[in-house]
Amino acid sequence: MLKVINPATEAIVKTYKTISDSEVEKQIEKAHQAYLNWRTTSLEHRAEKMQKLANILLTEKEELATLMTTEMGKLRKSAISEVEKCAWVCNYYADNAADFLADEIIETDASKSFVTFQPLGVVLAVMPWNFPLWQVFRFVAPALIAGDGGLLKHAPNVAGCAIAIQELIEKAGFPKDLFINLPIETEQVEKVIEHPKVVAATLTGSERAGSAVASLAGKHIKKTVLELGGSDAYLILADADLEKAVEACTTSRLLNNGQSCIGAKRFIVLEKVYDEFLERFTQKMKAAKMGDPMDDENDFGPMARKDLRDDLHEQVERSIAKGAKLHLGGKIPNQKGFYYPATILTEVKKGMPAFDEELFGPVAAIIRAKSEEEAIQLANDSKFGLGAAVFTNDIEKGERIAKEQLEAGCCFVNAFVKSDPRLPFGGMKTSGYGRELSHYGIKEFVNVKTVWVE
Repeated sequence: MLKVINPATEAIVKTYKTISDSEVEKQIEKAHQAYLNWRTTSLEHRAEKMQKLANILLTEKEELATLMTTEMGKLRKSAISEVEKCAWVCNYYADNAADFLADEIIETDASKSFVTFQPLGVVLAVMPWNFPLWQVFRFVAPALIAGDGGLLKHAPNVAGCAIAIQELIEKAGFPKDLFINLPIETEQVEKVIEHPKVVAATLTGSERAGSAVASLAGKHIKKTVLELGGSDAYLILADADLEKAVEACTTSRLLNNGQSCIGAKRFIVLEKVYDEFLERFTQKMKAAKMGDPMDDENDFGPMARKDLRDDLHEQVERSIAKGAKLHLGGKIPNQKGFYYPATILTEVKKGMPAFDEELFGPVAAIIRAKSEEEAIQLANDSKFGLGAAVFTNDIEKGERIAKEQLEAGCCFVNAFVKSDPRLPFGGMKTSGYGRELSHYGIKEFVNVKTVWVE
């Protein structure tokens, strides 16, 4: 049984039945048969369906936003933006897939030799709750237009969103069963991965979940793409525009109620501007309004589940016990809902949870650096490598640091880290491997096939 609880009110929204292993087997067979037919269709036909899907998303964005907010607590205005971004990625691949997947002629000794990109099969997507539509659509859009089929194992607390996604895809005219939501328990995922007609898996989630899925897939020689956690470091150099830096840092830290893999988490500040940055940042964080996510006047809402809120608070307390200073927030409010206040920890050092672990909630870790070299070293001294940012008025220096010195898959200069369909997205180290989005993402789940004609 999958239970959905509204994190703002703690009321049970709905419960959903899970399906048996035998039913899972039937659904996989259905998806495979749908894929065999779909792979023979033209790219033009697939693009037409993808554009229709984008239009439906925009038409139904109000209802979809309300559903997301009710199930996992994100601000409704942010949920609307999320639906619009899903439509963007659908249109992006509808417009560009033909170019991305065009045969590449390679001059060799053959009369003709080329590389072609052919569909791979049915791919399992194991997806998280924090961006319940976007995380799925950035897989769905390239996979379906490339000719693949899909199975979705979504997070249980967004079970309604999972159902809505399948309905949207079918409403757009994609073949029935080409993309199937599987309302299953975590223990059933192994049977899906090992099924011979499931050719690969993609996962966005925790390091633990990624390790489990990658191990299972590796055992059966199946490809995986993993986008895991992050502890993004934001470097505030001595010559940074502090007003712009503080605005970007606050926005990123509170984005999605602090529950974003690429949210700013560790703020590494040069001593010369440490006091001023902290003062300005504290003012911004303190002014951020916490409350009902359905109210557009609020800046952030509750965390998605009680256990997540409690785990975050425990990380804060363990960091304080190891010497961090509680500068702002850090107290669970006495009210309904899984709320946690905007919190700042200072004097954060390696060996503390606030430095070593991912803080998946509205908690900022402030770290002092004596030099730019030390700031870069502190940023890279992490098992994570998803995103990073550097703030400086010396654009040439900022670009050099982002390009050559920061160990992360996405590095931004004077802006907070975000995903964009036009750019590849993914991490390194324990933040995962493989890439989503851009032409790189559509080629992750195709057969890159060499053809030689003598």
